[in-house]
Amino acid sequence: MIGRMGAPSVSVMLKSWDIRVGTTGEMVLDAARHAEALGLDGIIAGDHVTFYGYGNDGLITLTAAAAVTERIELKTAVYLLPLRHPVPVALQVAQLDQLSMGRFVLGIGVGGEDPHEFWSSGVDPATRGARTNEAIQVLKRLWTEDHVSFTGKHFQLDDVTVYPKPFRPVPIFVGGRSEAALKRAGRLGDGYTGIWLTPKRFREAKERIAETAAGAGRDPGEIELGMQYWTSVSESREEARALVAEGMEGTYRLPFERFERYTPFGTATEIAEYLAPFVEAGARHVNLVPVQDSPSAVMEAAAAVREALRAGFR
Repeated sequence: MIGRMGAPSVSVMLKSWDIRVGTTGEMVLDAARHAEALGLDGIIAGDHVTFYGYGNDGLITLTAAAAVTERIELKTAVYLLPLRHPVPVALQVAQLDQLSMGRFVLGIGVGGEDPHEFWSSGVDPATRGARTNEAIQVLKRLWTEDHVSFTGKHFQLDDVTVYPKPFRPVPIFVGGRSEAALKRAGRLGDGYTGIWLTPKRFREAKERIAETAAGAGRDPGEIELGMQYWTSVSESREEARALVAEGMEGTYRLPFERFERYTPFGTATEIAEYLAPFVEAGARHVNLVPVQDSPSAVMEAAAAVREALRAGFR
């Protein structure tokens, strides 16, 4: 036994389709079905409009997955909320949540690694934090109220009603590692998903979120904490390292050494041992972004890590 805490939920990244690189929609749907059949707790989808030219809409990807699954949770991790106006987002999320019968979690982030993505969408990247804070408030009200009026610096609403409303108020999980993200999670989030953190930094983030929540009159215990990791599963650590390094360098255009200390790779047991201190510190969900040789191998890698975690945390 690694510890006395219960095992966290484990979700896996579902990459979207792009026929140009050989990934069809049916391949993505097969992967979603496979994740559910393997017993994984959730599917996550990333989101970009034009990240160094590449885009994938997380809500569209998960709407497709919702149509071919019945049980598995669906989460964006993360959706770039500041690139959008919150009124159409409120409608899109509500429709997805109704389609999935309440299985959707809106994980949001502010992005910014590629400022050109924001300028291309007509958004000043310097405003992305403030836009996100206002948008979260607007979403929460539109999902539960009619005739909403709101006066902010970036968004103004006058007597706006949006139907359909979601199956239930959709949980909003804040992603990130900055001080602003921690405050946002404490004030406005139903959950928090960290990335690029050590166990010590995760514990400090937990304390900061709790302080902010208490200061806002909220119960810190109602904010679900978790972490997201790139990873690769293989019996050979060298092979696993090579796979995840190639995937991350291709995405972020930075050397893998910048990420290596935050990136578990190797056997499923070795990865579970890496994750254990985070679980012991309070991580209730784990999002995995495995880099493997095929979509089916991605799902099987995540399922193997889930099984290893459950063997250690009962």
